[in-house]
Amino acid sequence: MNEHPISGKRKVVIVGAGAVGSTFGYALAQSGLADEIVLVDQNDDLAHGQALDLVHGQPFFPPVSIRVGDASDYAGARVIVITAGTAQRPGETRLDLLQRNASIVGQIAGDVAGADSSAVMLVVTNPVDVLTYVALRRTGWERGRVIGSGTVLDSARFRHLLSRHCGIDSHNVHGYILGEHGDSEVAAWSMTHVAGMTMDEYCPACGRCDDWPAQQARIEQEVRDSAYHIINYKGATCFGVGLALVRIVAAILRGQHSVLTVSTLLDGEYGLGDVCLSVPCIVSERGVERIVESRLPQGELESLAASAALLKQSMGQLEGSR
Repeated sequence: MNEHPISGKRKVVIVGAGAVGSTFGYALAQSGLADEIVLVDQNDDLAHGQALDLVHGQPFFPPVSIRVGDASDYAGARVIVITAGTAQRPGETRLDLLQRNASIVGQIAGDVAGADSSAVMLVVTNPVDVLTYVALRRTGWERGRVIGSGTVLDSARFRHLLSRHCGIDSHNVHGYILGEHGDSEVAAWSMTHVAGMTMDEYCPACGRCDDWPAQQARIEQEVRDSAYHIINYKGATCFGVGLALVRIVAAILRGQHSVLTVSTLLDGEYGLGDVCLSVPCIVSERGVERIVESRLPQGELESLAASAALLKQSMGQLEGSR
């Protein structure tokens, strides 16, 4: 259990004031969730510019303090969101980012641990699963307090595509993407449903497609390729992930006990261990309170194990280069 008491103030520290960090700050300010938003960036001018731009919108959203801070702010934070790192370049996979971002996130995690913070740490920097593992090991904290944004956004993309295909409000389509936030991610069709019906039951009944298996494959691939398409079009993703982060932070600040596919360290769950990846987790004020270990069919279990193996391989390459 966490030995530190939870601070009463809803203070969120965002480390990294670039496209993702600033977009998240913008969405968080409008949500009314936080009492205080603190931007930290090694580029001090960027942090000041983003903070100033945000505070000019204060007449239009709920009261919240927005300012530039530094490592001393870690101690009083409820949530520390790490978005700092170099961006994914067109044509580059998330795992290509590993060497360039591991040292950045590791340094930040070390500074947070040194501040004796009681916060939950939320890692967003890619490749998020490997860097969540790096941050967890660097802090030495219990596993639930260091989590990654994981496939919360991928799951939202999955639900959007299914809602468009089925002609149903995305709020009423329930589904999860598991595993790596990246190319080996797994569409958990066994956990996907509309009105309590699995997609294999619902789709033949709705009459909107003649070849459901082909549509399944198309939707899975489109989810995997979504980030690449956005990066090729405009250079970076920011809006979707910013909103996904607000959802995760809401679960922490409000103690909602929400089921979200954040990246967390597995220790025997789903037959896997010593790897961070996304599975359904109950997220509340102390981070991941419990992993929901659903009964997956053999094919999905094998795909999840393959995703874990690729992430472990990346960790091995990182450790071997040091």
